[in-house]
Amino acid sequence: MKKVFLSIILMGALIGFSNAHTVKKAVNQSATLQKQTFGVVSFTAPKGWQQQQNDGGVQLSVNDKKSGGYAIAVITKAMASAASVNENFHNDWNRLVKVNVQVNGEPVIEPPVKENNWDVVSGTANYTEGGSQGVTTLLTATGGGQTVSVLVMTNTKQYQNELMAFLNSLELVKASENEAVNTTKPKGSPGKGTVVGLWSDNHLETSGYSNGFPQYTAGYFRREYLFKDDGTYVFRLKNWSVYLKEILFAYESGTYVVQGNQLTIIPKQGRGEWWSKKDNNTKLWGNRLKASDYKLEKTGYTFEIKYYSGSNDYALILNPKKNTERDGTYSNQNGFSYIWRSTGESVIDNAPGF
Repeated sequence: MKKVFLSIILMGALIGFSNAHTVKKAVNQSATLQKQTFGVVSFTAPKGWQQQQNDGGVQLSVNDKKSGGYAIAVITKAMASAASVNENFHNDWNRLVKVNVQVNGEPVIEPPVKENNWDVVSGTANYTEGGSQGVTTLLTATGGGQTVSVLVMTNTKQYQNELMAFLNSLELVKASENEAVNTTKPKGSPGKGTVVGLWSDNHLETSGYSNGFPQYTAGYFRREYLFKDDGTYVFRLKNWSVYLKEILFAYESGTYVVQGNQLTIIPKQGRGEWWSKKDNNTKLWGNRLKASDYKLEKTGYTFEIKYYSGSNDYALILNPKKNTERDGTYSNQNGFSYIWRSTGESVIDNAPGF
């Protein structure tokens, strides 16, 4: 990715400078710092920057409280994708940029280039947040059945050397070495069937951006399938949002049938429930309040299991091609992704009495 990033910087598209001496200084600076790896991307974190990592990616940030200047870099977790690099770029532009800041016009997009068997598209635009003006650049790489993005946002030239060093340090694992591989049984899985095991989807709640930094609440949205080797399953979901007074908990059980790449889920019993919060603690339950509108539904999915060597994850991709009560709103042609829990430990705590 070095050639891609360097060409953007030399054009002055990122933060408005293109000085050869600055470029050389930044390159030398990145070479003296220790390299890190997150999934399929390796990078060097600027010295003194804050670093946070969660299920969705890794974030590097710095800000000057006196001047109000800031810079932020986000590397997303590689996700399964059968879409084109242009589709993935626009999807990530909408979810990472447009929903958080006011973008001034459409991004200036560079033609796709090839790097380590990945197709890479980059786009840059000015944005406004409060009374601050800034520039953001998004780079999206697609290859080997996966997609990953790097987002940079800044409202100052104050951190140009650090940004240059970070961008120059970025490298991608070769897509051919990291290709998503279909497998009939996850390595080390205790189950005998193709989908046997515990699979979870865990999303953290955010409240948008402030001064360029994503603001995470204490909330989360979790879904989980436990497929047993006797042909039965248990599904559970728990939504704990800071914006709702109640906790949503749903569960169901029944049987499932696998035929080729088709999975049919047949619920026998289950329900959704609203619970009160206790002490506003995300790990505590209050009292059961009422039933929700959750409905049991027999659903057919096209499925596949993919392994990603870069993140060492197995993902169960379920594609019902419609909205479902269990999985939620269908907005991605690739379906819903659930990560295999190799430890067998659930991310969802049961409601009292379950």
